[in-house]
Amino acid sequence: MSVSPLTAPAPAFAIGGEEKRVLAATLVGTAIEWYDYFIYAQAAALVLGPLFFAPIARENAGLAQILSFATIGISFLFRPLGALIWGDLGDRFGRKAVLVATLMLMGVTTMLIGVLPTFAQIGVWAPVLLIVLRILQGFSAGGEWGGAALMAVEHAPANRRSVFGAFPQIGVPIGLVMATLVLLALNMTLGKEAFAQWGWRLPFLFSVVLIAAGWVIRRSVEESPVFERMHQRRRESSAPLGLLFRRHSKQIVLTALIFMANNAAGYLLIAFFIAYGQKTLKLPQLPLLAVCTAATLAWLVFTLIGGAMGDRYGRVRSFQIGYVALALWAVPMWFLIDSGSLLLFLAAAVVLTIPLGITYGPQAALYAEMFPAQVRYSGVSVGYALGSILGGAFAATIAQWIIATTGQSWLIGVYIAVMSVISLVAVSLVRDPMGVDLDDRVVHDDDLRLHPELASSDHGVAGGR
Repeated sequence: MSVSPLTAPAPAFAIGGEEKRVLAATLVGTAIEWYDYFIYAQAAALVLGPLFFAPIARENAGLAQILSFATIGISFLFRPLGALIWGDLGDRFGRKAVLVATLMLMGVTTMLIGVLPTFAQIGVWAPVLLIVLRILQGFSAGGEWGGAALMAVEHAPANRRSVFGAFPQIGVPIGLVMATLVLLALNMTLGKEAFAQWGWRLPFLFSVVLIAAGWVIRRSVEESPVFERMHQRRRESSAPLGLLFRRHSKQIVLTALIFMANNAAGYLLIAFFIAYGQKTLKLPQLPLLAVCTAATLAWLVFTLIGGAMGDRYGRVRSFQIGYVALALWAVPMWFLIDSGSLLLFLAAAVVLTIPLGITYGPQAALYAEMFPAQVRYSGVSVGYALGSILGGAFAATIAQWIIATTGQSWLIGVYIAVMSVISLVAVSLVRDPMGVDLDDRVVHDDDLRLHPELASSDHGVAGGR
């Protein structure tokens, strides 16, 4: 693939009607998908332990909380399977159809969690069914992000890919804001006791309204132009997955490692901070939810800034800045959090969102430019899913274990700092692909046999530099 030099972005351009629909669809769809995901993460932090692991909770509340957090991580283990299957379908049949399908599956499983009987009602089947539904959620999420990211980036002008790619990214904090506000409103109106008994079900059931809105918006968006052009010249291989792992395994590993630290730190904000503030620091629940909502809004803003930085300074440079900042802040923030002051808790969380946003905004553009069109959906989805397992899947569980065994919260910061260094090294191994031609073809094995000189060139091998 040919790469243009890193330059300052061109003057502003007018966004057309189709581009606006694409940005709205990717943002709204991702927000809905992650509202569903975050409702579960926050319910796991607040109420699910005693409800679904009741015998353990009676004997050891801390262990029940660890198991509750572990159910968050279980779904991540099935995201790579979802990424493989949905990604292959997206590469073969288009981004749009897969996006609608993943949205519907996520919505159905979320609603079923809202009507699931607890341990007191059906015994051990309660946690078993909960885990099954979490597996289906993970399978759905495995294909969601890659499709939304590619719809945005592949519709974007070349010099605005990072900003366009930031729109599905900000759907994540928007989903978290919606989830947190719903929980906050229910706690205020129902009271803590009623919420713990039955009110926790309502946020899961509310997702039906969001699913209907997202389905309508996504159905109105045209297919990715890059996929359409690839589909028209359909001489490509009939086995994209085989081609992905034969030719692009290095890029899969790098994308997973690049995302690892961001996802681990993000899930502290998403799931662990609320539980830690309420159960360890004994901070009041409603103000704590408000603090986390404010921090999430800051995350949204800094994600857009990160997207703009990716277009101006390059994707790799933006990631490097963000990961250095995350490594430096990971330990000091715990001294503010442990002060017991809600204001200092807020300051610690808001500062954390600065490197989170800087390393999240350019991600969609970087990943899309690292893979050729034929295997792009599969490549970015698998890399993202593996990075989620290495990073966020058990971050809250590990953090809870560190607190339970050592009582020293700053050691959680050491864990995040180490992850940040690993991700920093990984992204530094990537030659910035900013400006590649997203329509470039894959170099096939037959082409290499006929023209071996292509093996050492950049022609058609994204990221193979």
